[in-house]
Amino acid sequence: MIAMRDVLAPVAEALLRQARLDADAVIRAAERDAAQTIEDARRQAREIVAAARGQGEAEAEAYSAAVRARSARQARGMELAARREALEELRRRAGVAVQALRDDPCYPRLVKRLGELAREAGGDDLVVREHPDGGVVAEGRGRRVDCSLEALANRAVDALGAEVERLWAP
Repeated sequence: MIAMRDVLAPVAEALLRQARLDADAVIRAAERDAAQTIEDARRQAREIVAAARGQGEAEAEAYSAAVRARSARQARGMELAARREALEELRRRAGVAVQALRDDPCYPRLVKRLGELAREAGGDDLVVREHPDGGVVAEGRGRRVDCSLEALANRAVDALGAEVERLWAP
């Protein structure tokens, strides 16, 4: 018996390859934006520190520490936002890529195989129907197996787990 994971492995690998290429471009742009924002924040912090020196060394040091902490929090917030955007973009592009399977001449065989795998996973009594956006959904008494293209793309991205961090790691 062939596992769904084995059947979907080439699709997942192709999606992962393309997603990595796409994500690399998005991450590079986000890193440039984040670096500029960090530089702007640091420049602003330096200006504030210079002005505070005139009010006294003790007051300037306390103020400077507060500004650096706030800048670090802002920079971290921007970095996390950029990562979140990159992951959302990865999901979007994976969804677009998997939708392209519908134009492949082998798509009818894929739909048939997904139906077979859905029944294997949920039981032979499940009713399999083609999902309007591609793939299949199988349903039966209190059971549902979602093998829609969108669900499969999301599972492929989720399967990356911590590896997705490498998409934006230096």
